[in-house]
Amino acid sequence: MPNHQRNSTNLRATTRRQFFEDCGVGLGKIALAGMLSGGIGAGAHAAQAGFPVRAPHFPARAKRVIYLFMAGAPSQLDLFDAKPVLTRYDGSPVPEDVVKDQRYAFINPDASLMASPFSFSKHGESGAELSEMLPHLGAVADDLAFVKSVHTDQFNHAPAQIFFNTGSGQPGRPSMGSWVTYGLGSEAEDLPGFVVLSSGSGTSAGGANWGCGFMPTEYQGVPFRAKGDAVLNLASPPGVDRSMERASLDLIGDLNREQHRVVGDPEIEARISAYELAYRMQTSAPEALDFGAEDPRTLERYGAKPGDNSFANNCLLARRLIERGVRFINCYHASWDHHSDVEGGVKAKCRETDQASAALIADLKERGLLDDTLVIWGGEFGRTPMVESNATLGRSRGRDHHPQAFTMWFAGGGIKPGITVGETDELGFHVADRPVHVHDIQATILHLLGLDHTQLTYRHQGRDFRLTDVFGELVPELIA
Repeated sequence: MPNHQRNSTNLRATTRRQFFEDCGVGLGKIALAGMLSGGIGAGAHAAQAGFPVRAPHFPARAKRVIYLFMAGAPSQLDLFDAKPVLTRYDGSPVPEDVVKDQRYAFINPDASLMASPFSFSKHGESGAELSEMLPHLGAVADDLAFVKSVHTDQFNHAPAQIFFNTGSGQPGRPSMGSWVTYGLGSEAEDLPGFVVLSSGSGTSAGGANWGCGFMPTEYQGVPFRAKGDAVLNLASPPGVDRSMERASLDLIGDLNREQHRVVGDPEIEARISAYELAYRMQTSAPEALDFGAEDPRTLERYGAKPGDNSFANNCLLARRLIERGVRFINCYHASWDHHSDVEGGVKAKCRETDQASAALIADLKERGLLDDTLVIWGGEFGRTPMVESNATLGRSRGRDHHPQAFTMWFAGGGIKPGITVGETDELGFHVADRPVHVHDIQATILHLLGLDHTQLTYRHQGRDFRLTDVFGELVPELIA
């Protein structure tokens, strides 16, 4: 079994000792060291060039991941978790014993109950019950596995998003994509192994969601853009041709290698790989983003339009990237935070996401990619069964943050299709059966990729860290 563990303590000690030994040679060398180990541009982060493909701990069911992260927290009660009792008691006070000792961001625990304005119906042979706002997803319901009993420790957006992505509610830990590329490497030669695609108005936690934490910067996610250069700072300046750029990179590479020989800083190796990957990406990244070779019927299927910064475009781009060997893709779609007018908000977000989400599943399946591609859909927490109304803030008919119980779905990559795991109580408030914690989700994702979450560790400041911290159990019901 491979030991995915690296000890960076000795390296830091060596670097520190050599720094003090070398101080006497003058400020020029110190300045050069500072320049080479300083921050690098967005295009250079997560340079996967030369990443060896590493063997998993055990045979994997999935080779790659597309994580459709619905930032802002979709309302499970208006999409996946039909509650007839909630409809019956719409407008009534919530029972005191249900909300005892509960905390909320913007409403009182005794706020009135609010039923979903949407109707639900069953789909496929599995009988998955979905909101009328998800007509396209209903067509692929038998390929999906729903977990209705997810719960989290965080009840504000930024910490909850970071928690889902890094296993900690505080910034500074490596993200899931970093852990996966650290554990498995990447098959992409001319693209990063970990790519980030965003649509909507942005995530609350920003780059902390895809950062590499204390790992080398080569493991950080690379944000791609729908318009202009795929990656910032990637294009050559005017007047610099390929031969001039190649000569410049060769010279910079020689300087970097000499500096690495002296100080042994792993960030210098990351810098060398970053420059080389960026050079190759000047051709590969624009090609990946060019939908010109796609069948017009495929664009129509996703609802994609070339040049749009849309969730539909990002879903299609995600498929194109995994075909090119990218290991982990985060597709963030923001603005699900419906503290007011949850009905209008859910309608708008489903118009933007439902068609493309279903198209991605169907497209991957038809191309023979779904079997070894794990697709995940979900937000950072759920929404309350109680109504949020606040005249001072101009809010009415909304739902507050609800970490106690919410729904996610999974497909492909070793997932057992057509099932539902867990359930909530009759009001959709608490988990009633088979609670699934965020760390359990993380452990199961790694397991499907052939990684034991207790063995995938990284040594930092004298201790071994892991994505799941000291928690996490597999969800065997999800695994085919």
